[in-house]
Amino acid sequence: MMWMLLFWFSLLIVFYSYFGYGMIIYLLVCLRRFFKKDSPVLLNFFEPEVTLVVSAYNEADFIESKIRNSLELDYPPEKLKLIFIADGSNDATTDIILKYGRIQLLHETERKGKVAAMNRAIRFVETPFVIFSDANTLLNTASIKEIVKHYANAEVGGVAGEKIIISREKDKAAGAGEGLYWKYESFLKKLDSEFYSVVGAAGELFSVKTSLFHTAKEDTIIEDFVQSLQICMDGYVVRYEPNAYAIETASASMREEQKRKIRIAAGAFQAMGILKKLFNVFRYPVLSFQFISHRILRWTLCPLCLFICFLSNSMLVYQKEGNFYSVFLLAQIVFYTFAWTGWIFASRNLRVKAFYIPYYFMFMNLSVFLGFYRFIRKKQTAVWEKSVRHAHPDRP
Repeated sequence: MMWMLLFWFSLLIVFYSYFGYGMIIYLLVCLRRFFKKDSPVLLNFFEPEVTLVVSAYNEADFIESKIRNSLELDYPPEKLKLIFIADGSNDATTDIILKYGRIQLLHETERKGKVAAMNRAIRFVETPFVIFSDANTLLNTASIKEIVKHYANAEVGGVAGEKIIISREKDKAAGAGEGLYWKYESFLKKLDSEFYSVVGAAGELFSVKTSLFHTAKEDTIIEDFVQSLQICMDGYVVRYEPNAYAIETASASMREEQKRKIRIAAGAFQAMGILKKLFNVFRYPVLSFQFISHRILRWTLCPLCLFICFLSNSMLVYQKEGNFYSVFLLAQIVFYTFAWTGWIFASRNLRVKAFYIPYYFMFMNLSVFLGFYRFIRKKQTAVWEKSVRHAHPDRP
């Protein structure tokens, strides 16, 4: 009986984390649309003053493309202030930025990390809204207009843009897996936003009301996630805008992608402590439901339940509890064999689509364990070591 309870509990957690929550939130959104026929009207002509803050560290090989991309954004130049912060950069990044008079450069020789840079940059923001973007991404020309239109609604405290991963035919599992993951995440963000609020923005492109910006501790690892949820805890919502997107190439290898995933996982455990009030479902009933269902289960119980599910399933087969458990165990073995095969192929620069999903799925869950180990040992620093990514093939 114990093994049966463990099996069904672990299976339910895994299913709910990756599929069940998406199904439930989709149903709730459909019901909301049915009973609430009138959709909020977005004012496309709403064009307030806004500041774009770009964080860069030793981006000499790409910063000029980022600058040109920023100058070409479809927004009145007199209403768009550009701040590039390049603390710690010791290559030609700052020299390149200085060639463009419209850009305000902030630079200190000491590198303290992105959080410290954002905290410093916000002191120079004089506009009511601020948009943050990374130096290694390119924005679509309409991104500013698409973001700020949401602020015509006083309940909106932040806007999360879309993150698009360029995955080309010649890319390996890192590109394909990362791209598939973000497509699914984008779908869930759209549902979350329509139901109530996005639960975590991607740092590649997100915006906040300047007055609501929370100065974070400099050791905060995933500041974008924490910042967006703190705004929600203040009583505002964060909207998702798919028509404002940052284009980023995939990690150059699974080793590079692993560095990023482990860092995020370590930051997730840190974020749980910072956002511990969100576990109070009586204080934040809707937000807590989204926070726990969409994020926390994937970062805590789900990776552990994968192991428990396999172990308990094996014990049920050993005890001859029925054909269902034998078939399910076989399915698990096939899945993990596909994942292992995907790892072998990726290590040899071979690209086989059939193995990407199980490989990347297991890769993400393993990264949670490694991230937790790094978190408890306090080995993860907020000063991020850049991941090597594929070169941008073109500009949007």
